[in-house]
Amino acid sequence: CGHFLPGRHRRFFLPLRFSTQASATMVKAHHHESSAGQRPRNVGIKAMEIYFPQTYVSQKDLEVFDGVSEGKYTIGLAQENMAVCSELEDINSMCMTAIQLLMDKYNLLPKDIGRIEVGTETIVDKSKAVKTALMQLFGENPDIEGVDSKNACYGGTAAVLNSQAWVESSAWDGRYAIALAGDIAVYEKGNARPTGGAGIVAMLIGPDAPLVFEPVRATHMEDVWDFYKPVLDSEYPTVDGHLSNICYQRSLDNCYVRYAERTERLTRKPFTVNDADYAIFHAPYNKLVQKSFGRYMWNDYLRFPKAFPDLADAFGKYQDITPDASYVDKHFLETLRKVSQPSYKRMVAPSELITKECGNSYCGSTYAGLLSLIANEADNLQNKRVLLFSYGSGSAATLFSVRATGDVASIRDHTRVKERLAARTKLTPAEFTELLAVREKTHAKLGYKPQQDKSILRKGTFYLSKIDDKGRRQYARAYSTSAATRVTATAAAPTTTAVSSVLPTVARALRRLAAL
Repeated sequence: CGHFLPGRHRRFFLPLRFSTQASATMVKAHHHESSAGQRPRNVGIKAMEIYFPQTYVSQKDLEVFDGVSEGKYTIGLAQENMAVCSELEDINSMCMTAIQLLMDKYNLLPKDIGRIEVGTETIVDKSKAVKTALMQLFGENPDIEGVDSKNACYGGTAAVLNSQAWVESSAWDGRYAIALAGDIAVYEKGNARPTGGAGIVAMLIGPDAPLVFEPVRATHMEDVWDFYKPVLDSEYPTVDGHLSNICYQRSLDNCYVRYAERTERLTRKPFTVNDADYAIFHAPYNKLVQKSFGRYMWNDYLRFPKAFPDLADAFGKYQDITPDASYVDKHFLETLRKVSQPSYKRMVAPSELITKECGNSYCGSTYAGLLSLIANEADNLQNKRVLLFSYGSGSAATLFSVRATGDVASIRDHTRVKERLAARTKLTPAEFTELLAVREKTHAKLGYKPQQDKSILRKGTFYLSKIDDKGRRQYARAYSTSAATRVTATAAAPTTTAVSSVLPTVARALRRLAAL
């Protein structure tokens, strides 16, 4: 069908140098317990991996390039950099790379996997699931459940919760589930373009996990048109940013109150945000997260005003503000931010690393926050509760929690997030704009081979090699590139390469496309 890679590419699962014997033992023990008929316990996230593109653009540089005021993106959005994909990468190739990294680093075999679900809103085919493209990596094991979940930025959470449900169900056969969450977020020229990004988070779901799903969660769903993609041959969404911010906050309020009330029924004692140790949010841009965390404290104050006398001076004058007004009143929102700032630095800031550096990965955003927290606080997470809020426009939202019952340092050590971020290649805003122009022209094109120089790819990255005249996509893997040697065991400062040396074909590709 045109999707399988040429002979030598078909067998990929070769353990890399950081594979561990412990992980192989873990898989064997897992299957033994299942065969003995024991029900799975402590189901959660056993392992994580992330893939983000090798290239990025600076938000500070974009401010100058776009002619906007200094700080509009770096302070107004609270973003630092943004991951950028060339035409060589699509959602299939990125998910292939992410799942390959997970399998290699944890010494997993195709037969160990019983379910794969992909949460994404990045569509290259209106019928064929991204998950089916991943099956070319599992040739010896076609018995894998799951397809894709789609609803804006919420699909990743649907994939995670469905994977949890499968492991906990009577249908579970003792194998692992993998949930992939992520997207390529691109916008047409305008105010929304700096809120883009890209990334895929892959999570291994199973029993006896170091990050255990807690039993309480709460959901809020509505029918709204805050962000949607009605133009099916374009990657660009239609966005009502003002409405989307309102929907996000309204969903957060409803989820938090329901989560608190359900926890109270279970524990028979009051619940407040102080009963959590960390809080992670879906982050379209981090300034929205800064405004939103204070809503937890605001709802605690509304529910238990006498328990928070220290908040009375700041919140008392807003006692009668309506919910709708609270989503847009600038003075109130600034009060929330200021009052919550000390707690924010402790509970939320450690989870901002990837979202500030890579931008919005849509479905992957919440889980990039979790991986950022592990990268920063792995040695301090034992027995800590982490709240996770996931929001997808349209809209769907869920608040749930995980507790670190085991050592997560291995996740930090396998993913090496900080080192990999520091080893990326910086683009100029002009080159970033050119890359998006190429993507725009080739997104729905048939009978096309991407022209981008493959030297920009990291070693081991899958890429789109061809789209035939029937729209069938073929992929290959980069085995030797100039970018491949950039990630080392340690990296003290960001490393950059002259862009002219790694993107020599962008201008030529544009000229060829203009002639098509």
